[in-house]
Amino acid sequence: MSKKNNSGLSRRTFLQLTAGASLVSGFGITKNASAEAGEKLSTIIDLNLCDGCADREIPACVAICKEINKNKIPPPIDPIPEPWPRKTIEDWSKKKEVFDRLTPYNFIYVHKAEIDFAGRKRTIYVPRRCMHCDNPACATICPFSANHKFKNGAVVINQNQCFGGAKCRDVCPWEIPQRQSGVGIYLHVLPGLMGNGVMYKCDLCFDRLKEGKLPGCVEACPREALLIGSEKAIKQVAVERARRINGWIYGDVQNGGTATLYISPVPFEEINKTMIRKPGQPDMKMEIPRRMAGTDPLGKMVLAAPFLGLAAAGAAGAWNWFSRRKGQLKKKEGKNG
Repeated sequence: MSKKNNSGLSRRTFLQLTAGASLVSGFGITKNASAEAGEKLSTIIDLNLCDGCADREIPACVAICKEINKNKIPPPIDPIPEPWPRKTIEDWSKKKEVFDRLTPYNFIYVHKAEIDFAGRKRTIYVPRRCMHCDNPACATICPFSANHKFKNGAVVINQNQCFGGAKCRDVCPWEIPQRQSGVGIYLHVLPGLMGNGVMYKCDLCFDRLKEGKLPGCVEACPREALLIGSEKAIKQVAVERARRINGWIYGDVQNGGTATLYISPVPFEEINKTMIRKPGQPDMKMEIPRRMAGTDPLGKMVLAAPFLGLAAAGAAGAWNWFSRRKGQLKKKEGKNG
């Protein structure tokens, strides 16, 4: 299921119609579409509208995402401790400019698919980022409770609590989260033994939503191919658009359903044929059963051992206190000096 709207619906009008609340902040987002309101949000990525920003060096959604998150990751320690027993270090700090795949510094990229369907050749552009699953296995399996699904639909990794064990990436059907080694709380606990950095991914611009702003990719898209609104309204719009173009929807059933709905004028099976699954470059397989079932035993184990999450939170709190105290002492010394 999926369709494109040919009615010229603007982003502002869309949100007015779907959320049914007064507009605030001048960004065209409604009170009901904020992170604090508790209403579950969903997004549409309309491949019938996206042109990959072919006239730009970097697609607008990618460029604004990079700009918003450019200061998110602190500089990694040098040298980065070699983790044990696995000796894999993932350091993207010197490759921040990469934009053709997912990295800790690049939360969205655009795949170009050349499709020959129904006797017609088409070029389809597919923005890829976190799907924000309805029942994310990544949030269930995290032993330190660093990954959380919020009521507004966003799946967010707390970088101050993440040890970079990459369990979230292992259970993600699309292997979305990406690791930056040499940063994070593990450096202050057991570097080289416990953890290997921090996992990063799209968080649906959670902080911007709290401020009443649109996610960067939604706001920046020049063709309004990305939209956000209440889950109910988004699903209705997606189905209607799909009906109008006799198209397809992706994300409504995959992995048990997601808060991201792709709309395409060609079957996703055809799009998937153009995708070779690589690190940071997920495919779009149609048959993706809910992975929660496979991780339920681990989820129960985590619930049975909540001290792990508490330990991480406690360590994070202790380190934050120590850092603040250190800063206070330096200021005091400066005044006394």
